[in-house]
Amino acid sequence: MLLLQPENLLIQKTFTKAFASDYEPVSLDRIITDYDFTAYHISTPKEKTAILLSLNIKCWDDLVQHGTLDLLESIYSKYSTFLSILSGDNAEPGYNYSLYVDLSKVSLKTAEEKSALISELSLLKRNCFAAPFLKTFARYEVLAKEQPADPNNIYGEEARKSSKEPVITLHYRDNESIFIKPSNDRVTVIFSTIFSDETDKVFSKVFLQEFSDARRRSIQKAPQVINSHHEIPLEIQSVEKENKDKKKTYITFVLFPRHLSTEEVKWNTITQIELFRSYFHYHIKIVKCYLHQRMRFRVQSFTKILNRARRDVSDEELRAERKTASGRRFEALS
Repeated sequence: MLLLQPENLLIQKTFTKAFASDYEPVSLDRIITDYDFTAYHISTPKEKTAILLSLNIKCWDDLVQHGTLDLLESIYSKYSTFLSILSGDNAEPGYNYSLYVDLSKVSLKTAEEKSALISELSLLKRNCFAAPFLKTFARYEVLAKEQPADPNNIYGEEARKSSKEPVITLHYRDNESIFIKPSNDRVTVIFSTIFSDETDKVFSKVFLQEFSDARRRSIQKAPQVINSHHEIPLEIQSVEKENKDKKKTYITFVLFPRHLSTEEVKWNTITQIELFRSYFHYHIKIVKCYLHQRMRFRVQSFTKILNRARRDVSDEELRAERKTASGRRFEALS
């Protein structure tokens, strides 16, 4: 399967060209929409030697409540000599957050430094979503020290227990949310999603079953994946009161201590799980597209076979063979 990359490719290409030594400043005005309808705007507001990168996320208010602004400040403030952070009323109208990069003042000398900055700019959305996850991971570490998990349970995979810890909710799409909840031995991440087509539900069951089978066969270190098409998971019943019309599907990821062992592992976990919804629906659409292509190909093959089996008959033979039920022939009118 194709893996979606966490970096926004167009942002990456734009700033790679902008930081090149032979870059000739040009006017830019590009609007980019990501898989989850996150909108970016890359523009040159006044001078061609500056680039304004703006971002709009549907669940921005939810992210701000859990420390996103502080996290972004810690990531981008180290480039303050040529990069200005604009948020709130200072951001570009219609967008939640903006980064103003003055190319004439860029002081990065090595290719590694430029590559690191380009990566951070292209990962702007990932960095926004990281704050609530990091907050939950920190709370998990506190709970793990206060109430250590059972040492006999090496992988931390005993039956799930209800915890009184508050649930972080991110309303990232219309009627769809991400729920994050810590406990003393795990962090539970739950996606609620809606399938517009009933056949998508069938494909989703196949995909999620493959997740479980792959984990049992060879990837024992992968998170546990639990699928519920109608019933609300126990962990979020306090915030998700009802599943109206039974349309929502809930997909639960159980992150164990091995997925949160180091800072590098934590960021990799955030990167992969933040992409899950887009990855999941994207591959369902791709599978349906592939099946339609195969069906059209088979129909074309059968049509060719039928055409080859058809006997070529001249007009005279055809007229001679045309008879009525009583045996009379059709005569062509002159």
